[in-house]
Amino acid sequence: MLNRLRNNLGLKILSLLIAFFAWAYLRLTPNPVIATARFAQQISVPLVTTGLGADEISRFTEKEAVVEVEVPRDGTTIKPDMVQAVLNLDGRGPGIYNVPVEVIAPKLDIKSLSPASVTLAIERIEERQIPVWIHYSGTLRPNIVVQGSNVLPAMATLRAATGDLATVAGVRVDVPFAGAPENFDAMLRPVATDRHGVELPNLSLTPNLIRVRARFVVAGDGKH
Repeated sequence: MLNRLRNNLGLKILSLLIAFFAWAYLRLTPNPVIATARFAQQISVPLVTTGLGADEISRFTEKEAVVEVEVPRDGTTIKPDMVQAVLNLDGRGPGIYNVPVEVIAPKLDIKSLSPASVTLAIERIEERQIPVWIHYSGTLRPNIVVQGSNVLPAMATLRAATGDLATVAGVRVDVPFAGAPENFDAMLRPVATDRHGVELPNLSLTPNLIRVRARFVVAGDGKH
């Protein structure tokens, strides 16, 4: 047995040393594949516009973009505020456009972006003077009538996009119909309405309060 161990002893020792150094190299040397490994992170960021004129507004259905970025495995988590998804509208007038989404993310590698572009409309913001009318709400009394009424100011200024202005048929204030003779005097909020009398929300009206005065009297009684 001893002779067998001594046979080619040098080669056996050399093989043992090679195996040891190979194990040490693999154990102690950083794996270049692991060291450079990267993983993908998806971030949802709001779509923002730039370059619009002060008298313009943009309309589009997409509100967010999903950006996939590559970050080092041992790196910090990428926060949404480190990435911007921008629609550059500089130099564009009213119309419909397909605008590419520009991602601003310094020092980050972008793998994918959705959507890559957005179809949008640009409209002008315009002003229009519209007469204010009174709408009497509630239960009408057969023995009570309105002897006189007025609104101050008589005109409201509506500021909105061209498309929204096209749907406006009038501006009204709602006055509750009195159940007995009285002098009504109050500040009321005007609302823009379409041709069916339905309120149109999110439209800017000036002033935001209208003074309304109305005199309710008994029908046929001219003394009140």
